[in-house]
Amino acid sequence: MNDVLLFTLLTLGLLGTVSAVILYFVAQKFKVIEDPTIDMVDEVLPKANCGGCGFPGCRNFAEMTVKSAKENQSLEGLNCPVGGNAVMKEVAAILGLEVQEQEPQIAVVRCNGSLANAPAKSTYEGPSTCAFAHNLFAGEGGCPHGCLGLGDCVASCDFDAIEMDPLTGLPVVNDKCVACGACVKACPRGIIELRPKGKKDRRIYVSCINEEKGGVAKKNCSVACIGCSKCFKVCPFDAITMNNNLAYIDPIACKLCRKCVVECPTDAIIELNFPPRKVKVETTESAPPAVAEKSAEKSENSQNDIQA
Repeated sequence: MNDVLLFTLLTLGLLGTVSAVILYFVAQKFKVIEDPTIDMVDEVLPKANCGGCGFPGCRNFAEMTVKSAKENQSLEGLNCPVGGNAVMKEVAAILGLEVQEQEPQIAVVRCNGSLANAPAKSTYEGPSTCAFAHNLFAGEGGCPHGCLGLGDCVASCDFDAIEMDPLTGLPVVNDKCVACGACVKACPRGIIELRPKGKKDRRIYVSCINEEKGGVAKKNCSVACIGCSKCFKVCPFDAITMNNNLAYIDPIACKLCRKCVVECPTDAIIELNFPPRKVKVETTESAPPAVAEKSAEKSENSQNDIQA
């Protein structure tokens, strides 16, 4: 009995040793030596893992930057929106490359269908998610393209950069926004987009995505774009396009002249962070006494000449 037990133990021990040796050589054969530069790049990244760069996490982004640097000697198309230009400069320095500065972006809510502008015509009772409500009905205000106001965008933001305004029923983006794009993906209506912050944080955009005809759109929301093309006609920089009854302002082509804002008959165009417009006051100034006396004298002389 003892001999059988000893034999079993020796056999198992021998099998374990052989398996360990085999596994060792297999591991050496297929061993992947990771570039230490990846760790250096990963170290300077913000560790937000938000996916704003287009990759699942910061580690994946670090791997792709190192790969792009080796294969293409370029970081074109790669950007960390959370870290911004400062982080990308550090990444480029590690890889011995240069990177072009990119204009900072911010999320913009392209809907102004507030509780006042788009009064409720119905009441929603169901799960409090925009994704669910979007499949059921047009919205309490009746606009099938407007904000549903249930806060999916707020829940998706890891940076506390967006919140619901209880007075308007609309989401509001604050300065904490890093342009990760999470809220853009979360909105089932597609009313949130990333746009350049603009000089001095000044932005002009059409706060409406409703492609219905003017009368129908205006019926549901008093500040809807009605596709009248007035803004399109007045723009001197060809920054506005008209498509499916809807105006769109290209943030790159727009020079912030603000001419389109005053032309919009429904106030669908929003201007942010601009100084107040100067109000022109027409005043009728009386002529100075000396000028008045000369004019009267000239008029009297003219009358005398006529009589003569």
